[in-house]
Amino acid sequence: MSEALRYEAIEVGLAYDTPGITVSEHHVLGFAGLTGDFYELHVDDDYARSIGYPGRVAHGLLGLALADGLKNRAAVRLAAIVSLGWRWAFTGPILIGDRIAARIRVVGKRETRKPDRGIVTIEVTLTNQRGEVVQRGENDMMVWRTQRAVST
Repeated sequence: MSEALRYEAIEVGLAYDTPGITVSEHHVLGFAGLTGDFYELHVDDDYARSIGYPGRVAHGLLGLALADGLKNRAAVRLAAIVSLGWRWAFTGPILIGDRIAARIRVVGKRETRKPDRGIVTIEVTLTNQRGEVVQRGENDMMVWRTQRAVST
């Protein structure tokens, strides 16, 4: 894995892919147990089929959580301090057995008042094994800067 990129080394337009992960029944049931979201679409195949899906659909927020994890496993790493927010859309179902991966692209950056921090905005596009976009959005992250020397 490469060393994490600090603010100055991150260029708008930088793009890279994450590894993938296969969404399993364990992911879906574990997420349901963790969150208490046992909506039938996620835990009942017959219900999911009755509304037009081939089977149970993973929670949208599980997809977002997996996207964040994939981002953090990518070969390119940003020197992140904290996530500041997400703007996110659920554009297609993630089914049990789907293999998802993300494409990351830096779409903006700005300095902050603190000389050791900057804000980077990344676009995340989550696709399944058929290349279909299942989720997409943006994440604002605070990242470390190479601290500027203070004049005395």
